Amino acid sequence: MQVTMTVNDVEVTRDIEDRLLLVHFLRDTLALTGTHWGCDTSNCGTCVVWLDGEPVKSCTVLAAMAGGHEVRTVEGLAKGAELDPIQQGFIQCHGLQCGFCTPGMMMTARALLNANPDPTEAEIREAISGQICRCTGYATIVRSVRWAAVHEAAAAARVVETTESSTAGEIADAGQPAGSVA
Repeated sequence: MQVTMTVNDVEVTRDIEDRLLLVHFLRDTLALTGTHWGCDTSNCGTCVVWLDGEPVKSCTVLAAMAGGHEVRTVEGLAKGAELDPIQQGFIQCHGLQCGFCTPGMMMTARALLNANPDPTEAEIREAISGQICRCTGYATIVRSVRWAAVHEAAAAARVVETTESSTAGEIADAGQPAGSVA
């Protein structure tokens, strides 16, 4: 059968077997190997991707079911060369060790921050409770997510401050006669 979906903002069409799992479609067909395949029973969470903006375990979704939908993988988090704050947080706070759970953790954490930009430690732990990390003990992952939340809030505040300053300057300039200095 043929399936068409949008993956990381690119429309793709491929011929697939009906029973092909989304995780295998992404890894084997599209070579997006950032999505990891772990337990094959939906227990570990390493395969989390977004389907229409919602985190799903791609080992439980048939590729055919994703037809006509939008899929985002960990490769789609960065905007060009600029890392997503979640990715930066994992680097800054050592939120990864072996890295196997990291893509699923990042996708889940990004979805959390999209829904709740200032989660508590308990909310972060609840959000990532469907993921297994055998290396970190989760403390550095939680710190990584908090780092991202704090830095996103600070960046948003800087944008608002800059916008408000520009707007105030434009309003002041608007009242001046042409050629005058404000």
